[in-house]
Amino acid sequence: CTVSSRIGWISDIIVVVSPENIETMKSIIEKYGHKRVMVVKGGITRHRSIFNGLKVFAENEFSDHPLQKPEVVIIHDAVRPFVDEDILSKVVMAAKEHGAAGAIRPLVSTVIASAADGCLDHSLERARYRASEMPQAFLFDIIYEAYQQCTDYDLDYGTECLHLALKYCKTNAKLIEGTADLWKVTYKRDLYAAESIIKDNLSQQVCVITSVKEAVAQVGFLLHESLKSQIKVEAMSISLSKNDSHLQNILSGQCYNFVCINDKKCAIQETQQLVDVLEKSNIPLLYPVVLILVHLDISENISFSIGMEELTRIKKFARELKKKNILVYGLLIQYKVCIS
Repeated sequence: CTVSSRIGWISDIIVVVSPENIETMKSIIEKYGHKRVMVVKGGITRHRSIFNGLKVFAENEFSDHPLQKPEVVIIHDAVRPFVDEDILSKVVMAAKEHGAAGAIRPLVSTVIASAADGCLDHSLERARYRASEMPQAFLFDIIYEAYQQCTDYDLDYGTECLHLALKYCKTNAKLIEGTADLWKVTYKRDLYAAESIIKDNLSQQVCVITSVKEAVAQVGFLLHESLKSQIKVEAMSISLSKNDSHLQNILSGQCYNFVCINDKKCAIQETQQLVDVLEKSNIPLLYPVVLILVHLDISENISFSIGMEELTRIKKFARELKKKNILVYGLLIQYKVCIS
């Protein structure tokens, strides 16, 4: 839902949920501002749930006003959270040409069959087979017709949507090689792996913000140059008191890490303006936003007590923002130019 809602060419998103979790899902959608999303009651099996989702476009069973029927529909599992726009686009384009398409991955283990006595009966040649993954895409009329013709046995015990399109509509799906990110979150340990992947992705982009003052902007430029070979860095010199469209675009790209460089004593005031922009954006605070405040003290009279006073203010400021899942770190750099 999160990824799909950021892709403009997807017109509607149907989330099929078990009846007891419908209100919870609606609250999540409202909390994080997801758009173009409709929640539909699921069935007792996977295929019955998918069929319920498809009916939203053709019947009045789940909505007083059915959505406009799409040319292509994508079917995806929530247990595969790491799907990107590239694979979605590939299966959609293949479905438009072939009627159906699905992502596949190489088998990582050999598949074997056991005999009635529990001993090995036979094994499959792994190189000849692939694991069927999601997403899958279909011309809407094909997959909807297939589900309309399904038997109760298909709906209760079937698992493969591509097989239904072949069985009932004689449509041979185009198979698209997927990426390693399409693995399923199946067991509890997989949740920890998924969390690690998300945190790693969030750490791969940082926004460096400086004032327009030459000395400060130069520090930001040098930081950008030193980091750009390791992570994606956006650097900008702006006045946070203004509504900067460039900053808004970065926020819409889900950046969670900011380095703010300034030489003013009112650094916290400017940072509060950045926090206000963050809170007004639709960025979901599922994980902490990190703000690193770098204060350059280039005054002629360096006073360590002044520096400590500033750090104390930052600590107090940070404690308040931590309640909003925003982590603030402060770095005070004092230096004096000596002329001999």
